[in-house]
Amino acid sequence: MDPVSLQLGTKNLWSLLVRLLSKDPQWLNAKVKFFLPKMDLSSRSKAEDATQGVMLQLNRLYTQGQATWQAFIHCVCMELDVPLDLEVPLLSTWGHGDGFPSQLETGEESQPESQLHHGDSWGCGAGGGGLKRPHQSCGSSPRPKQCRKQQLGGYEELAKRYLQLLRSSAQQRYGSRTRRPGQPLAFHQAYIPPILQWSRATAPFNTQEGAILGDPKAEDGTEASILDLFNTKADKGPRVTVLLGKAGMGKTTLAHRLCQKWADGQLDRFQALFLFEFRQLNLITEFLTLPQLLFDLYLSPEAGPDLVFQYLEENAKGVLLIFDGLDQALHPHSSKDTAGPEAPSPALALFSGLCKGTLLPGCWVLATSRPGKLPDCLPTEAATVHMWGFDRPRVEEYVGHFFSNQPWQEAALAELRENRHLQSMCAVPAVCQVTCLCLYHLLPSSSPGQSAALLPTVTQNYVQLVSTLGPRGHPLPESLLGLSEVALRGLETGKVIFSVGDIPPPMMAFGAALGLLTSFCICTGPGHQETGYAFTHLSLQEFFAALHLMASPEVDKNALAHYVTLSSRWVLRTKARLGLLDHLPTFLAGLASRACCPFLSHVAQRDEVWVGARQAEVMQALRRLATRRLTGPKVVALCHCVGETQEPELASLVAQSLPCHLSFHNFPLTSADLASLNNILGHRNAPIQLDFEGCPLEPHCPEALAGCKQVENLSFKSRKCGDAFAEALSRSLPTMGSLKKLGLAGSKITAQGIGRLVQALPLCPQLEEVSFQDNQLKDGVLLNIVEVLLCLPRLQKLEEADLIFLLSPPTETAAELQGASDLQGNASQRKEAQSRSLALRLQQCQLRVHDVQELIAQLQEGPHLDKVDLSGNQLDNEGCRLMAEAAAQLDITRNLDLSDNGLSVDGVYGVLSAVSMCQTLAELHISLLRKTVVLTFAPEQEEQGGIQERAALHDGLMRQMPCELPPHSTRIRLTHCGLQAKHLAQLCRALGGSCRLSHLDFSGNALGDEGAAQLAQLLPGLGTLQSLNLSENGLSLDSVFILTQCFSTLQWLFHLEVNSESQHVVLRGDRRGRDQLAGGPLPEFPAGARFSAFDQRCIPRSICLRQCLLEPLSLTHLCETLEKCPGPLEVKLSCEVLSDQSLETLLNHLPRLPQLSLLQLSETRLSPRSPLMLADLFGLCPQVQKVDLRSLYHTTLRFRSSEEQKGEYCGRFMDCALSREHMEPLCWLLSKCEDLNQLDLSANLLGDDGLQCLLECLPQLPISASLDLSHNSISVEGALCLVKTLPSCPRVREASVNLGSEQSFWIHFSRQEEAGKTLRLSQCSFRPEHVPRLATGLNQALKPTALTLTQCCLGLKQLTVLLSLVRWPVGLFNLRVEEPWVGKAGVLALLEVCTQASGNITEISIAEAQQQLCLQLEFPRQENPEAVALRLAHCDLGTHHNLLVWQLMETCARLRQLSLSQVNLCDTSSLLLQSLLPSLSELKTFRLTCSCVRSEGLVHLTSGLSHCLHLEELDLSNNQFGEEGTRVLMGVLEGKFWLKRLDLSHLPLGGSILPVLAPRLRHMTLLQSLRLSHNQIGDTGAQLLAAVLPWLPELRKIDLSGNGIGPAGGVQLAESLALCRHLEELMLGCNALGDATALGLAQGLPRHLRILHLPSSRLGPEGALSLSQALDGCPYVEEVSLAENSLARGIPQFCQGLPLLRRIDLVSCDVDDHTAKPLAASLLLCPALEEILLSWNVLGDEAAAELARVLPQMGRLKRMDLEKNRITACGAWLLAEGLAQGSGIQVIRLWNNPIPPDTVRRLQRQEPRLDFAFFDKQPKAPWGT
Repeated sequence: MDPVSLQLGTKNLWSLLVRLLSKDPQWLNAKVKFFLPKMDLSSRSKAEDATQGVMLQLNRLYTQGQATWQAFIHCVCMELDVPLDLEVPLLSTWGHGDGFPSQLETGEESQPESQLHHGDSWGCGAGGGGLKRPHQSCGSSPRPKQCRKQQLGGYEELAKRYLQLLRSSAQQRYGSRTRRPGQPLAFHQAYIPPILQWSRATAPFNTQEGAILGDPKAEDGTEASILDLFNTKADKGPRVTVLLGKAGMGKTTLAHRLCQKWADGQLDRFQALFLFEFRQLNLITEFLTLPQLLFDLYLSPEAGPDLVFQYLEENAKGVLLIFDGLDQALHPHSSKDTAGPEAPSPALALFSGLCKGTLLPGCWVLATSRPGKLPDCLPTEAATVHMWGFDRPRVEEYVGHFFSNQPWQEAALAELRENRHLQSMCAVPAVCQVTCLCLYHLLPSSSPGQSAALLPTVTQNYVQLVSTLGPRGHPLPESLLGLSEVALRGLETGKVIFSVGDIPPPMMAFGAALGLLTSFCICTGPGHQETGYAFTHLSLQEFFAALHLMASPEVDKNALAHYVTLSSRWVLRTKARLGLLDHLPTFLAGLASRACCPFLSHVAQRDEVWVGARQAEVMQALRRLATRRLTGPKVVALCHCVGETQEPELASLVAQSLPCHLSFHNFPLTSADLASLNNILGHRNAPIQLDFEGCPLEPHCPEALAGCKQVENLSFKSRKCGDAFAEALSRSLPTMGSLKKLGLAGSKITAQGIGRLVQALPLCPQLEEVSFQDNQLKDGVLLNIVEVLLCLPRLQKLEEADLIFLLSPPTETAAELQGASDLQGNASQRKEAQSRSLALRLQQCQLRVHDVQELIAQLQEGPHLDKVDLSGNQLDNEGCRLMAEAAAQLDITRNLDLSDNGLSVDGVYGVLSAVSMCQTLAELHISLLRKTVVLTFAPEQEEQGGIQERAALHDGLMRQMPCELPPHSTRIRLTHCGLQAKHLAQLCRALGGSCRLSHLDFSGNALGDEGAAQLAQLLPGLGTLQSLNLSENGLSLDSVFILTQCFSTLQWLFHLEVNSESQHVVLRGDRRGRDQLAGGPLPEFPAGARFSAFDQRCIPRSICLRQCLLEPLSLTHLCETLEKCPGPLEVKLSCEVLSDQSLETLLNHLPRLPQLSLLQLSETRLSPRSPLMLADLFGLCPQVQKVDLRSLYHTTLRFRSSEEQKGEYCGRFMDCALSREHMEPLCWLLSKCEDLNQLDLSANLLGDDGLQCLLECLPQLPISASLDLSHNSISVEGALCLVKTLPSCPRVREASVNLGSEQSFWIHFSRQEEAGKTLRLSQCSFRPEHVPRLATGLNQALKPTALTLTQCCLGLKQLTVLLSLVRWPVGLFNLRVEEPWVGKAGVLALLEVCTQASGNITEISIAEAQQQLCLQLEFPRQENPEAVALRLAHCDLGTHHNLLVWQLMETCARLRQLSLSQVNLCDTSSLLLQSLLPSLSELKTFRLTCSCVRSEGLVHLTSGLSHCLHLEELDLSNNQFGEEGTRVLMGVLEGKFWLKRLDLSHLPLGGSILPVLAPRLRHMTLLQSLRLSHNQIGDTGAQLLAAVLPWLPELRKIDLSGNGIGPAGGVQLAESLALCRHLEELMLGCNALGDATALGLAQGLPRHLRILHLPSSRLGPEGALSLSQALDGCPYVEEVSLAENSLARGIPQFCQGLPLLRRIDLVSCDVDDHTAKPLAASLLLCPALEEILLSWNVLGDEAAAELARVLPQMGRLKRMDLEKNRITACGAWLLAEGLAQGSGIQVIRLWNNPIPPDTVRRLQRQEPRLDFAFFDKQPKAPWGT
């Protein structure tokens, strides 16, 4: 027996374990290798027998420590067939911590030295490779000269022995891999080279393609492509290659493959190779030298490390160092090294020295990294290689190798070939590996095609992996949750390598058994080594982390959204920890798929409802992300996430939310990325434009866009696109049926690649534009392209280099577009084909004046031209004049470019005169400085005819519309021409000949003040302009005053804008016309075609002076000038600082400007004294209406006109640093104001002292509406001061204080003394000592007061004190308390509080969900004789229950209302109510809604309520009583003859309940309101009710919505309702009533009807028309709803109208343009209308025109909803015009109408009341406001 077994004292158990393991030595070897990766299994003595070998291995495992041994025991019991009588003692003895002796729990430190540093054991190199010799520190001390001389003779021999040792250790590592049980052998043998693509010119040299694709079918293709990594041109300096690839592309695998190839002698150029992983280097906390890194951490020489390192330095060209995972390097390293090259440094600093050549100069460095921001230690000449994973042949080759020698090889390949999505996922090698593992387990038991169907997403691949690998009989859910917790904890702390103590032994065994964990030896410093564990791939760790978040009950579901974020794909190396959560959101999204619900339910051991709630949180987070504006990398990440969810609705939301122009810039994109994007675009309705610029693209990624029908414009601009890319694109283009524009610019595509594309383009007949710019194509290739592409019927533009071909198609082409189309279709296509534009460009052709006449003649004979470009010639003044003069006769549709032709100032006059009579000229732009001369022309007459056709829609709205539209107005721009005052007279003479001049631009010249004065005299001769630009002309303020006088002389001038800093000076006319509102796509209307209201409206004139120096003298001059201007006038000023003297000067002049309507001082700093000066303005200037000062920086003064009567004033002084010292003078100045409607002092510095001073002055202030004191640092003391002051302010009607983060403080007033006051206090944090002071303040109030306390820290005890202290002589006191404890206290405790009230409690309302308790107290307290008698009957006070009942009978003797909402009524509470209710003789109202009551409690409640015979209102709606409980409650209705209101909605009244209810209803002859909605009573119930209704003569309201009533029951109801003469509200919606019921209702409609609701009632046109005829003329109707009925032509049409109708709902009623006119006429007959709902119909522009026509006449209309109709920009423009005349309208909703986004923005800028948002931003106005 060995010593260990003797020490354990478990001889029998040890023997049984040895005997068991002797049967499977291969399994034991694999486990020992897993737990002891540094151990060499071949080092066992050959003489040892099998049993001794097993015992030796067990001893080694045992001495590793408790955690390792426990994990091994769990592996034995989990993986091997262990008898039950052995498994139980194994787990009970060694499977837990108590079975491990303390003296053996020392772990690695307890191992003998000979074992730790065994000569043949694996080293702990940072890369997991190499042989570790006995420790000797290297590179930390100087090399002794004497020692070096002695060893000089063996110098080369030492180095040779070390290099041989290095290679043999690598051969040993890569030549003896142990296959995991249950996996195919090919899993370890197959290596398929990924696609490698050079990114910089330093690196391939023999490949034209630029991508190392290799030949996957060739035996040596792999080696050739890998060897190319080291074929760089860098003969000198550092030879650095960076291998970039996304996660899972195989970077680490390639690094190890290089090591294997070197060990096999295939990289013979390298004598030494070292592999390091940054994830392990991060664990080293000490600084190292390079020899220490190579020898102490990788492999030590047998002797002479200094000489070996010297040899490596001298032969550095033969040394290769591979650093894997550069993106995981933690320690930031400055590019400026301060220490010497031999000084100890962090690992990243050593890497930097190797790259820069300061360490081991001449060596080769290969680093792998994820794409992103690389460290600056990399040299700029480093070669960059992109790793792209697998293309389709590589995927098939990998699968073939994986399943080699397997019977399912062909089946696996068939599954792959038939599933394109699976192929796309397998482009990532890591996913391909997981897929093969899944297929390996699924294929034997699946039918063809079924296996791939189980792998629709990456996440479900992993789900299948862990599901199929799980051992039978093991508690899989617990193990998965335990391992997933380790994964998440690691990701959150930046840990990817775990020690043995980080993972519980059962979880370690589980991970080892399933192959989920891998092990290796790691060094944390010289001489320090241990075993490390990691997930086999980082993505696997991310999957398990996501699994923990989704399945662990310990994770709050509300925290899930925190992890659903999108990465921008830029890895920042300066972070303190790694960014390891990039793919976590993708796996979370995948687990949120419905298909994963059973798996999650199994793992979590919860039902699918629990799982569904967590999945819904993730889906909601993704929906929020979908509506945001995202960058390109985040769009791709979101597409991956949404694809994993398999939710079409979410995919559609993302697709519709994407912008119409989607750009991707400068980040790598793989086939999987584009496949996910294509998947999302498949759910999009609108076309999209995709631009890829500067993105490294996988050569075959365009294949992922195949079949994408939504792309209209596809553009690639990248030097990394080669011929393989073009070939892949050529295969996808014919499948993209909507593609119109294709761009391939700046690529490396040669003639071969372009040839492939050109062959595919004829298969794309819809293409309109193709660009091959900057592709280095030869002329011959270019001509071939043109010849091929000319056959494309719709091609209009082809670009290559500096040549642009604008093509005009042959006439016969149009007829060939669709041979099978009808005549009309052919005609339209022919017109489309012939509409191609032509351009003539003769740039820099040395054309002179004498060539002009011939050129004009040629142009007149030629075809229609879109553009003519003659720039860069030598036409001079005369040639330019001749071309401009001939422009009117030439058919040029867009522009004529005469730039850079030697035009001078003198030539400008001639050009202006030449174009003065050109009817089609839209703009002339001349800039002599920039050598620009461009003439732009208006559309052709045909296009104008189209505009006129659209404009004819609005005949009824336009006055004197001409039958033909006049020509377009002209814009003349003479900018930067050096014009001076002396040129103006001649210029104006040349311009005077144009009768259509509208915009004149003289900016950038040298007119000066003299020119401005001349212009003021000359402008009347130029006619009616729309704008004049005089910017950058050196004008001073004197010129501004001169131009201001033009308001009196120029009728067209309405606006003068000046900015002294930018020299901006512009004079404009009225901008409120249609052209400014509508923008580009909308029609232009003539100036004479205006709404009649426009003529009646007085448009204000405005002068705007920005960044001007406003001194008192200049302000005096300005005001004197403004006195002569016509009104109304708006003045907007801004300067950096306005002094008090300047402000006083300005304010003193205001009374002399009666035409002034607005004065604005924006971005102008005022002094702290300015609020007082402005407050005094109310007394100085009677016409001032509003003073608004914000932050002493923005000031607005509004004035009323002389015609307006004196009205209310408003003062706002926000954020003006007002404190206590300002209050008295401010209040004194404001007290002189006659009627101060609003006063806003928010965001100042009042504090409690300032508030107290203001409250003392409050009775003297004439405020009639509101006072805002929010954000003034007011505390609880201020709130108590307010309560104390309120009684002295008789006109205060309400005060509201919130001291939380909202910091609001409002006081509302009325004009007369108020009968009662309302006080609302929120988040005031009252302490116990504050409660008596609050009660004292309330007791001083002589009028009824309502107090609301919301989250004021008022506990149960403090509320009891408050109720006992509030005492009034007489009156009512309403108290509302909203505190969190109210929702938890229970009904019993809340009623107990009521016993302490000092007055009679008349109302009690408890709402637990709202955490709300409402009480009404009546003073003085009076006794009820009946209650006294009942109280005496309960005089037995022996129990707390009886005492409480007795006290409640005393305080609630006059209780009139008891409301319980959303409460949990326990049996004790129901017993209390049973005893209390009979004593409440005055109780009139009882409500129990949305509550939970047990059956026993219902019996108690019924018993108590049965004694309340005087009840007038009973509400038992929305309770979950069940049928039996409802039947018990029906007993409550017995004898309730006084009942007026009864609500039994949402109760199970069907079946046997309604026959019980009906007879009781018959006796309620005073009933006024009956609500029985959503009870599913059906036709039978309706017939029962129809029999009862004639017995309810006082019935005014009835609600039977949602009851499943059909025509049979509806007709009988209609007959009975006709007998209810007092009926006012009738609600029968959501029943299938049909037209028969509508006809019956129409025949007997009650004459007092106010509200009629019949939505979703299956009404047709006949029923709707009969109802509208019956309603016509009804004097009391206020609201009608016929929504969601197919009314079509049955829309209500009135002859007499409804005088009181406020709301009409016709949502989703199939209303179209045909019914718009009669509908609009009917609406006009309803003068009280406030809300019109017409959304989700088919209304177009004709309907919009009709509605716009009636809008100005509907004076009380507040809201119109036109969502989801067919209104275009034209209709929206008309609505805006109509809206401008209806001042009371708050909003018109236009969401989801076909209106372009740019037009939406213009419309909203001009008219903010047009709302195009999805969510309604405007609150609905309450009735009557």
